[in-house]
Amino acid sequence: MSNGPRDWDKELADIDKVIAKGGGVPAQGNAPATRTTASSVMTGGGSGGRLAVATTWFRVILGLLLAVGITQWPYANACGLNLAMYLGAIATVIVAGLWSTVSSWNRRLGFAHFLSLGVLLWGLVLGAREVLPRIGYSKQVRTWSCDAAGPVHSGPVEAP
Repeated sequence: MSNGPRDWDKELADIDKVIAKGGGVPAQGNAPATRTTASSVMTGGGSGGRLAVATTWFRVILGLLLAVGITQWPYANACGLNLAMYLGAIATVIVAGLWSTVSSWNRRLGFAHFLSLGVLLWGLVLGAREVLPRIGYSKQVRTWSCDAAGPVHSGPVEAP
């Protein structure tokens, strides 16, 4: 850039020519001008094309499968090691939700982003359902570890 005064009429005329041709911002120096179209935004063209869109949908579907599958957890998860494994599975759902949310946001895939946010929210709800009673935030109090005393007597209690 020179130290002399700028010729604004010439610069504005150049911009008007570019706009009249339907282009974006005119190139400055050696940097090429890029133009974003609606179709490239819809298909994720600015960030990898069809393969990027396919991998994003793979992440979303994986997260959905994990979120639905955790509702069929086959083991007791009241306390101890089983609770730790269940909380690890919930953490996996949350991570899958975050992973697909970031990917769908970057690819500008609205419906995929909506589904990803649902997976993330479901994981957070499941985690809150297990953690909040154990930290004293609800009326029903649960413990992290199992009692070593053995099974709880389920019959009527006899007075001595």
